[in-house]
Amino acid sequence: MVRVGAAAVPERESRSRTGGEVQAGGPNADAGGSEAAVSELQADDRAAMAAENGARRGAAGSAGPTGKETRVCVRETDDARAPAKIPSELGGKTGQETEKMKRLIECVPNFSEGRDPAKVDAIVTAMSSVPGVYVLDREMDADHHRCVITLAGDPDAVAEAAILGTGKAMELIDLTKHSGAHPRVGATDVLPFIPIEGVTIEDCVALARRVGNEIWKRYRIPIFFYEAAATRPDRVNLENVRRGQFEGLREELKKNHDRQPDVGEPKLHPTAGVTVVGARKFLVAYNVNLNTSDISIANKIAKAIRFSSGGLRYVKSMGVELKARNLAQVSINLTDFEQTPMHRVYEMVKREAERYGVMPVGSEIVGLVPKKAIEMAADFFLQLENFSPAQVFENKLAAALSGAPMDVAKDGKLAGLARPFLEAVAAPAATPGGGSVSAYAGALAAALGQMVAELSRKKKSQAGFVDQLSTALDEMRRIADELAEAIDRDAASYDAVMAAFKLSQGDAQETQQREEAIQKATKGASEVPLRVAERSVELYERLGQLDAIIAASMKSDLHVARLMAEAGARGAIANVEINLDGLTDAAYVAEMRAKIAALQMRLGNAPRATTA
Repeated sequence: MVRVGAAAVPERESRSRTGGEVQAGGPNADAGGSEAAVSELQADDRAAMAAENGARRGAAGSAGPTGKETRVCVRETDDARAPAKIPSELGGKTGQETEKMKRLIECVPNFSEGRDPAKVDAIVTAMSSVPGVYVLDREMDADHHRCVITLAGDPDAVAEAAILGTGKAMELIDLTKHSGAHPRVGATDVLPFIPIEGVTIEDCVALARRVGNEIWKRYRIPIFFYEAAATRPDRVNLENVRRGQFEGLREELKKNHDRQPDVGEPKLHPTAGVTVVGARKFLVAYNVNLNTSDISIANKIAKAIRFSSGGLRYVKSMGVELKARNLAQVSINLTDFEQTPMHRVYEMVKREAERYGVMPVGSEIVGLVPKKAIEMAADFFLQLENFSPAQVFENKLAAALSGAPMDVAKDGKLAGLARPFLEAVAAPAATPGGGSVSAYAGALAAALGQMVAELSRKKKSQAGFVDQLSTALDEMRRIADELAEAIDRDAASYDAVMAAFKLSQGDAQETQQREEAIQKATKGASEVPLRVAERSVELYERLGQLDAIIAASMKSDLHVARLMAEAGARGAIANVEINLDGLTDAAYVAEMRAKIAALQMRLGNAPRATTA
């Protein structure tokens, strides 16, 4: 197996990011596309919504020539012909064994085959032959003539599996004889890599670049990079890369230098086209069904909520007609469910629907979804008091299986929750130190702000501010998560500095390499607390804006939250400054000091925290 994975990273961050993308209908750009022309209302996001995972819309129903639902759905657990590993095989492992799986990514390859199960079996078999790769899901859609496979595992193993799948698809799929509703430019149309645990989006970008180059090297299939891996701003969006589809791109490459691929020759593979490789966050495919068959209403609602038309950030949306159910659907892609969660989108669809005298009759998630997305929706709609993800049985069980300590506060006292971190800070070791403590202070401020916003929005006296408080609550959840993760990032960045200082300096070359490593690590140890300071200052200002809309009984808690945010910001700034003293890059130091000065000015100019 060729190792094409991302470089090793400190085992610290853990994010629940798995899943794929949905196609809710594709534009008829060229011959071979096959769908009728779409209205201007849908055109901008219909292209965007044709990003990667057409088969996943099967749950919503796609109308075939007879007007009936025509959908083929094959799941790996139901098909013995492809001996893919599935998550249940992990069931017998102990917490110590599963603990070894520190670095996990997901890949959601989309292949232009949705009608021949045997071909899909062969592709899946090729990918699942790589040790350490788990096939989580497999779906096919005959109308879209597309299948979507969800893989997870170690970055190196998943990368190799994606490459082998691309090679097998090249053997089996001929785009010159292919037609379907979904836009496509390749037999392996898209290969997105998504970080799950112990891997960053930057690692996935590096992985995507290596995989792209390896595909060209082995199979001579040209490569475009998109999303976070894009080499040009105009290639971030998949719809721009795929404009014209296979037939149009084949002709345009002959005369348009600007459309040349990122890797490989400026011409398509004769039958496999090109492959678009990228790195992105998790995407949620979420659809809302309306009690009307009027597609124009769904189109209007879709236009109102999607970002490209001035709606919600991280939302792509379009109207879809469900002929078999005599309903219209608002089909949605959420490209960052934490920034714009499902419940916020649903509420906006509901409000917009009321303008036209209709209402939602149900909603659906297509494909896989992170547990956190469901937890956020449950918390919002049920207005749970003091809800924590630790209350979810599966979360608790997973923690136990991983070997994490259970019930650290056996006597029920809050001190038991804080004790492990206090002891870690008090220990005679360089980390965790002031940087981690500053991040923790900021995270506590955000957590306290969540409590203030949550309790205030339940008060009858604050009923007029529910939407504003809900928005603030979501914002502070995100800030708290980021600052909590920064506790480990700060410690890891300083550990890297200490490791650099321990490098050998026997001769001139070793001495120079050691100094370069120290300088690089010190920059990293400066940038982590700078980000903590930036987020803490942002939090400090946001908390100040809540003063006029929270319940009077929450004033003292808000005051404490602002003090903690300010402490976190000033502590992080102090850590940046001490690291800058050891750097020789004058331009870098000047730039960082300018950023510090701007943050200090915001802290100084913002209304100071005063007694409640």
